[in-house]
Amino acid sequence: MSEQRSLLCDTAEAVFAEAASGGMAPVEEAGFSQLLTADFGGDWGDVFAVLRIAGAKVPHLPVGELILGGDISRPQGAFIRVAQAAGALDAALAMSIDYVNTRQQFGKPLGKFQAVQQVLAIFATEAAAVNVAGAAAAAALDRANGDFNVALFEVACAKLRMNKAIGVAASIAHQVHGAIGFTREYDLHKLTGPLVDWRSDHGNDAYWARILGGMTAQMGGAGLWAEVTRRG
Repeated sequence: MSEQRSLLCDTAEAVFAEAASGGMAPVEEAGFSQLLTADFGGDWGDVFAVLRIAGAKVPHLPVGELILGGDISRPQGAFIRVAQAAGALDAALAMSIDYVNTRQQFGKPLGKFQAVQQVLAIFATEAAAVNVAGAAAAAALDRANGDFNVALFEVACAKLRMNKAIGVAASIAHQVHGAIGFTREYDLHKLTGPLVDWRSDHGNDAYWARILGGMTAQMGGAGLWAEVTRRG
């Protein structure tokens, strides 16, 4: 991570901690709407990093819409949700690990049971996949100078991967927490609620599968392999 991005993330952590109770005012005052302007010089990797933190800290706030500004297209909205989901999934995973390492059953922490370890390993894999897919979409947008039509392949892949991951990970998060995970007083629902909503935001599975399927069909088998290796 570059020094500029590291400083940006530190700022985002502080601002979103305040925004959790103060709403959008601290975010607007911090100038995140200028992130992609020439004066600031931020790139799409910076946007992804900031939105990851927003997804973990303030998933209920329209931080991505503020950064991108104006009317949000469906591909732009999909990228926002993927970035937010990457952070929210990591936060929910951290909550789950902390819970199973402190909650005891039969005289030992839940995290010592192999079955619990196995499902959390699946959770971690799904969260990592969304982070990688989102980072790849951000890199594609940087190469395309922010043209979502050019980066549509990566955005579609990332949104579809995000949707799959949320279905698996949210279920595991509530399974390992047991009954407490469903209570209003416990904060897990502040992450899993938005995550489940984001699956259908800016295009559901069927929508993005049609987009991606149409693109791959046009490429053909040989063309798809050449395109995937070129992008990789």
